[in-house]
Amino acid sequence: MDAVKIRQLFPILDQEVNGEPLVYLDSAATSQKPLQVIEAMEHYYKWNNSNVHRGVHTLGNRATDLYEGARDKVKSFIGAESAKEIIFTRGTTTAINTVAYGYARQRLKPGDEIVITPMEHHSNIIPWQQAAKATGATLKYIPLQPDGTISIEDVRATVTNQTKIVAMMHVSNVLGTVNPIKEVTQIAHENGAIILVDGAQGVPHMKVDVRDLDCDFYAFSGHKMCGPTGIGVLYGKKEILEQTEPVEFGGEMIDFVDLYDSTWKELPWKFEGGTPIIAGAIGLGAAIDFLTEIGLDAITEHENKLVAYAQEQLSTIDGVTIYGPTKRAGLVTFNLNDVHPHDTATVLDAEGIAVRAGHHCAQPLMKWLDVTATARASFYLYNTEEDVDRLVGGLKKAKEYFGDVF
Repeated sequence: MDAVKIRQLFPILDQEVNGEPLVYLDSAATSQKPLQVIEAMEHYYKWNNSNVHRGVHTLGNRATDLYEGARDKVKSFIGAESAKEIIFTRGTTTAINTVAYGYARQRLKPGDEIVITPMEHHSNIIPWQQAAKATGATLKYIPLQPDGTISIEDVRATVTNQTKIVAMMHVSNVLGTVNPIKEVTQIAHENGAIILVDGAQGVPHMKVDVRDLDCDFYAFSGHKMCGPTGIGVLYGKKEILEQTEPVEFGGEMIDFVDLYDSTWKELPWKFEGGTPIIAGAIGLGAAIDFLTEIGLDAITEHENKLVAYAQEQLSTIDGVTIYGPTKRAGLVTFNLNDVHPHDTATVLDAEGIAVRAGHHCAQPLMKWLDVTATARASFYLYNTEEDVDRLVGGLKKAKEYFGDVF
C-alpha cells in the first residue's frame, strides 16, 4: 500500500495550514474524503436527484437503485447475511439509540442488567444510563486492566444470567484498545444476553465480519471511513430486528395507516421513516468501493506500522506520557507534562498539524486515567512516517516553548 499515492486522492490534504503543509492526524474524529466519494455524491445531485421508493419515473428508479445498491455494498462489506439486516441511520449515535429505545426499553425490567465498560464513548454510555433509569435495570461495568484493556476473566465475572444486554466498543477512540468482541459475544450468549458493538473505530480500520463475530447488533458511521457525514449503519440479526420497535414514525416506514392504528413495513424500511439520507448512502457506497479496492488488511497493516513507529518516536521525548496498551489500533493518545493538551494542540496547529485535544467524549475514561483531557494523534491510510516525524518535531517545539514559559 502506497500511502503517498493514496494521499493524492484526497483533495483537502493538498493545502497549507498556517504556512505549513497540512498533516491531518484527527481521523478518529472524522476521516477525509477521496475524490471518488465527492464525485459520486456530486453525480447523484447533478443527474439522479429524486426521492426513493415512491415514484415510477426514471430519476426515481435511478435514485432507488443507487440507494439500495449502497445497502447491498454495506451488507457485503461487513459480511451480513441479508441486506434486510442493514439499517441506514444518521450515524453510530442514532444506531445505538435505536437499540436502546426500540429494543432494550421494551424488554428490560428491575433486576435485569446492562453491562458496558468504562472506556466507552458517551454515545455508548448515556443511552444505557437512560434505559436503566427508565426500566429499573442495573448498569454494570467491566473493570479495566492497568493498561486499558479488559480481561476475559473480568467479563465472565461481570456478565451473569441476569444480564440482558452487553454494549461494548470494538476499538477505543482514546486508548486504541481492540476489544475481544468474539469472546465477549460468546460469554453474553452463554448467559442469554444480546450484544451491541460500537464499531465506529472498528469498521474503518480492520476487516469486520459480523457473522464471524456473531454479534447481535453492530453500529458504525460513514464519516470515519472516507464517507460523508450524516450517514451511518445499524446492523442487526434479522430475528432480533423484527423484535425491535421503530423509534421514528412517518412516511416510508409504514405499511398501512388507519385513523387509529398503523402497521409497519418489513425490514429494513420500518426503521427508515421519512426521506432517507440518499446522497449520504451513495457516498458511503463509494467509500466502501474505495476501501475495498485498497484492502482492509493492507490498511490495518499500514496503521499498525505507523502506530508502532509513533509510539517509538514519542517515547524519545522526555515528559511525554502515552496512554493505553502497547498493542493497539491506529492512534496514540498522550500528554506533554505540565502542558494542557489544548495548548499542545494549538502549538501543533501553528505547525500545520491537526490533532484532537479534550476528553474525546469519554469523561469516565479520563477520570480513570486521572486526567482532565489528553491530546490524540489518529492515523489512517493517507498518513505516512513523515507525518509522525512532523508530529514529533512539533511536540519538541511545544516543549521548548512551554519550558521557557514555565
